[in-house]
Amino acid sequence: MNTKTTSVDCPNCKKSVEWADENNFRPFCSKRCKLIDFGGWASERNSIPGESVYPAAEDEYDQ
Repeated sequence: MNTKTTSVDCPNCKKSVEWADENNFRPFCSKRCKLIDFGGWASERNSIPGESVYPAAEDEYDQ
């Protein structure tokens, strides 16, 4: 039986978190850290660089 557990750092606060099925918020340490991260994406503070998904629609507003 393998008893070794995997730990990761919470992406928000960097606290060590056990990667287990019992942790409903993994890879985050808590619901709070998960919501802080979600807020960053929702407010567009976080983004993934790349080509625009709708380049033609953006061109209409640049004129």
